[in-house]
Amino acid sequence: MTLAGSVAAAEAVRSGPGAGAVVLSTWDFGAAANAAAFARLRAGGTLIDAVEAGAMVPEADPTNHSVGYSGYPDRDGHVTLDAVIMDDAGGVGAVAALENTMHAISVARRVMERTPHTFLVGEGATRFARDQGFTQQSLLTPESEKAWREWLKTANYKPEANSENRITRTPGGALDHDTIGLLARTADGRMAGACTTSGMAFKMRGRVGDSPQVGSGLYVEAGVGGATSTGLGEEVTRVAGSARVVASMRGGATPQRACEEVVRHIARLRGDAIRGVQVGFLALDPNGNVGAFCLLPGFTYAVTNAAGKTMVLKAASLFKA
Repeated sequence: MTLAGSVAAAEAVRSGPGAGAVVLSTWDFGAAANAAAFARLRAGGTLIDAVEAGAMVPEADPTNHSVGYSGYPDRDGHVTLDAVIMDDAGGVGAVAALENTMHAISVARRVMERTPHTFLVGEGATRFARDQGFTQQSLLTPESEKAWREWLKTANYKPEANSENRITRTPGGALDHDTIGLLARTADGRMAGACTTSGMAFKMRGRVGDSPQVGSGLYVEAGVGGATSTGLGEEVTRVAGSARVVASMRGGATPQRACEEVVRHIARLRGDAIRGVQVGFLALDPNGNVGAFCLLPGFTYAVTNAAGKTMVLKAASLFKA
């Protein structure tokens, strides 16, 4: 691996089109999520309303095989969902291994608002969703099932995210992503975030990645900022990545420098074990300053400013492909 020229790109994000962000999300498909979140804020919704509305967009998208409906199943053919929602006052709700429920983010919000707990998993999460009136429905679409059956021919299993950690393509040929992480702020600097995914394609049954884990896939702190992650969740979980980004910001680092610090730490810690693997972080501070950094080229993110203008940008990377 060779170092990429990331400093200039980082400065461009810090002082350029990413400045003044109101909504920030991972990947190019985050633009549609941002639009829904921004519209909810403009209509008078809360930050939690906004990040939930944004996350629901990819969850319901049948062309997105890594979030919600039409997600790739585990090795046994079950589509299972993980999600977390969080505000900067310490409100948290999360679910993991949720089945037969399209909007995991909404179930996570109910955990936050209607239970004394922060995290429900597996059968308990699914039962809670039914108790809360969420419709039971199969999430496995013909296209996802076809991809799973094709995978079964070799059943070659290696822990990796759906595609972007090795910048590959789905069996159907389309570039796929994993996880949407979304951060939003109001003009007075209050913040909230959401993260939702169907997890690693063809994973071991019961596997949970970083996405629903507070401090790994998402972390938000009042007066400091928020961070979210994408890529191979096991590598994010090892270092509590999003919490580490926010801790760096608490210590005075800009969002950009904070993202760079954790990515460089992962590279030092893991060495050759993360060769060819993608991990990326986004961060947002209460003033709307943005940070974005990843291991390998290819990570994009969507930024919406106070005027409602959305841009899709490429994150700087530590290494070249």
